[in-house]
Amino acid sequence: MSQSFDYRFSDPIPASAGVGLKAEHFAEIIDSRPSIGWFEIHAENYMGEGGPPHHYLTRIRDDYPLSVHGVGLSIGANGPLDKEHLAALKMVCERYEPALVSEHLAWSTHDGIYLNDLLPVPYNEETLGYVADHIDEVQEVLGRRILLENPSTYLEFEGSDMSEIEFLSGIVKRTGCGLLFDVNNVHVSATNHGYDAAGYIDAFPATHVGEIHLGGYSPDEGDDGEPLLIDSHGSAVSKAVWDLYTRAIGRCGPTPTLIEWDNDVPAWNMLLDEARRADRIIATQTSEHAVIV
Repeated sequence: MSQSFDYRFSDPIPASAGVGLKAEHFAEIIDSRPSIGWFEIHAENYMGEGGPPHHYLTRIRDDYPLSVHGVGLSIGANGPLDKEHLAALKMVCERYEPALVSEHLAWSTHDGIYLNDLLPVPYNEETLGYVADHIDEVQEVLGRRILLENPSTYLEFEGSDMSEIEFLSGIVKRTGCGLLFDVNNVHVSATNHGYDAAGYIDAFPATHVGEIHLGGYSPDEGDDGEPLLIDSHGSAVSKAVWDLYTRAIGRCGPTPTLIEWDNDVPAWNMLLDEARRADRIIATQTSEHAVIV
C-alpha cells in the first residue's frame, strides 16, 4: 500500500554529481576535502559495529551528504525478506542519516543462501505483488521512502506479460517508492535484448526519479556470437552512456548523479574527472531549462 513518509534531513543530496566511496580513497578525501557534492556507500560494507571503515566514514560524513545503496536485501525474491539483514540496514541508516536509500529490483537469495549476483525477475502481476509487499516492509521498518533501481539484464522471461517500465510504474503506484535510474543498465539491457535505449529513456517515469547512476560495462558476446554487455562497474562511463545520460537529464532535470566504479578502482582524480563531466551536463541542461521557462 502506498504510504507517505515526511522525513526531513539536515544534509540533502544536491542535484549534482557524487562518487561511490571506496576505501582506497579514504585518506585522500579526508586530507584534501575535495569539492564533490556527495558520496554513496554500499550498506553491506558498514553493517559491522566498528573498525576502520566506520572511523573513516564518520569523518567523511561530517563534511558531505551521504546516500546508502543496498545490494543484499533481495527485494525481488519470492519469499520473505531477511529480517536480520533489514535490521542491519536500519542500523546503518540510523547511524549515518543518509538523505537517500536505494535497492535493486533483483533477487540474490534462495533457501537462506546468498548468491554472488543480482538476478532478474519476471514482469507480471504475481511478481509485482510480492515486490511491492517487500518494499512496503522495508519502508515501514526504515521509516522512509526508498528508491528502486532498474536492473541490467541478460535474459528475458517467458512469464513476463508487461514491460519493465510498466512494472516499475506499477511498483511506484502501489508503494509510493521512488526510482533510481541507472542509465548504464539501460544501455546494457537494450544492447543485450535488442531494443531502443533512447526510447526507453523517453518512456521512463521521470517524475519519480530521485537519483541517477552512471558506470562502466565490459563487452562480451553471447553463445550466438551477438554482442553481450556485462554491467561490471570496472571502467569509465562510455560515450554511448554519456549520450543517454544527457537525454535522461533533459527529461528528469537536475538530479543527483552517482559515478559507480566498484572494480579495478582507479586513482581518485579519475573518478573526480568523471563526476565533473556529469556536473557539466547537469549545468548545461539546467541552463536550457531556464531558457525554455
